[in-house]
Amino acid sequence: MRTAPTILHLDMDAFFASAEQASKPSLRGKAVVVGGLGPRGVVATASYEARVFGVNSAMPMAQARRLAPNAAYLVPRFGFYRSISEQVMGLLRALSPLVEPLSLDEAFVDLEAGGAARDAESARLTGERLRADIRAVTGLTGSVGLAASKMIAKIASERAKPDGLVLIDPGSERALLGPLSVRTLPGVGPATGDHLRRAGITTVDEIAEAGEDELVRLVGKAHGHALYAMALAHDERPVVAERETKSVSVEDTYDVDIHDRIRVGLEVQRLADRCVRRLRSAGLSGRTIVLKVRRYDFSTLTRSETLRGPTDDPGVVREAAARLLDSVDTTGGVRLLGVGVSGLADYTQEDLFAQAAGEQADLLEEEHTEEAGEEQAAPVERRWPAGHDVHHAGFGHGWVQGSGLGRVTVRFETPEDVGPGRVRTFRTDDPELEPAEPLPLVAREVGESPGVALPLEGRGRETRPAEPLPLVALDPGLLPPAAPRDPETRRPGDDPPAERPQVLSSEPASLPKSWSGREGGGATSRP
Repeated sequence: MRTAPTILHLDMDAFFASAEQASKPSLRGKAVVVGGLGPRGVVATASYEARVFGVNSAMPMAQARRLAPNAAYLVPRFGFYRSISEQVMGLLRALSPLVEPLSLDEAFVDLEAGGAARDAESARLTGERLRADIRAVTGLTGSVGLAASKMIAKIASERAKPDGLVLIDPGSERALLGPLSVRTLPGVGPATGDHLRRAGITTVDEIAEAGEDELVRLVGKAHGHALYAMALAHDERPVVAERETKSVSVEDTYDVDIHDRIRVGLEVQRLADRCVRRLRSAGLSGRTIVLKVRRYDFSTLTRSETLRGPTDDPGVVREAAARLLDSVDTTGGVRLLGVGVSGLADYTQEDLFAQAAGEQADLLEEEHTEEAGEEQAAPVERRWPAGHDVHHAGFGHGWVQGSGLGRVTVRFETPEDVGPGRVRTFRTDDPELEPAEPLPLVAREVGESPGVALPLEGRGRETRPAEPLPLVALDPGLLPPAAPRDPETRRPGDDPPAERPQVLSSEPASLPKSWSGREGGGATSRP
């Protein structure tokens, strides 16, 4: 066990929702919910204003709407969040070469490896500077926990939320853990928690008092030994800078079950192409193709096929996914489909016959499209996801508040605006209205050095050095109650057809899914 609090855990505060509030002046200080807006969508992140009404991450969106009907409901902008995350991770890597990202908004840092902390005071100053730098560079806030182990550092950051810092001195861990619920310990979920509660064990102190043999009898050998060690605050896990990518995958949940077998096949082909794009963007290839099908009765089937060598060819992946689909009974309907690739490598050994077949199919499809000419169907109405960025030739930059019935409502404002922007409604096919890239949250003047720009909170382009941030008391007995942390982000499903125009509600676009289960993990899963 380390003798100094040199493990830092950073957790950005309500990351998705805070980013949306920072980029939209009209939503600052108001309840914001980010997630899938369809009947099967779930909450990805809720702002602290929304949590007052009981809205939390991973909650069904329909339940969230009942609890907070007047909140702003937005479709996630994962590319935008990823760009902010890269800025934050860059600040962490400047502190130490050992940075272990857990998701887009969460990471461990070994400060000792970077010489950024020798004792409690230097660790505290490093945490203060990090929080100030994050605010200056991104305009957002993050909570920091400092301790001698990863488990205690993570608990400390949860106690620091929102926008705080908690340092746990080595030797005081047992005093901190003792009165906490057993659910505080990693790996203790609802089922294990209920099992322990029925045995009369509800706190960490009671786990330690029960003894290792009793825990092994209750929850099994491996879990029992781990629980007892954690209750005694023993955690020797190192910060691991790189995690091996195990798989790349995509999936979609459908608002209405798909019964047409032909459409199911087309969806699988589309998912295979998306999966290959993610595979190639990561510079990887894979040998094992995986198909995931969740049927109307919630039963989930997984089929896989291992190729002779790794590939990143879309034709090969499409054909393998189609063969796997042939072995699955979709009678009754399908609510979720997914395609993944595992057995990853950084080189390819192409199946030339399948590749040639795929290229020929693409060529025939292109020829067919050219021959169709005037017989092509009328263009599909453009989709405008709620919360996404747009640009109008006459009004400038804005974001979608709602759409439906051939109309889209846009609020024109930018992150540096002092107050809410004006609202206008257009036809969905207005040629002057186009999707746009998000604007940066913090404005910088030309030649301005990093780390001195104020976040855009109604102050225009004013810049000055960031002020020191307040700390939370270090005595474990004075720790504030745990604020609702940002649970693991789940990717919401696709959304329903266009509805009647209304503010802050719209027909959202399909959302990417991740089999990894982490918020911003995207296409790769972690062990």
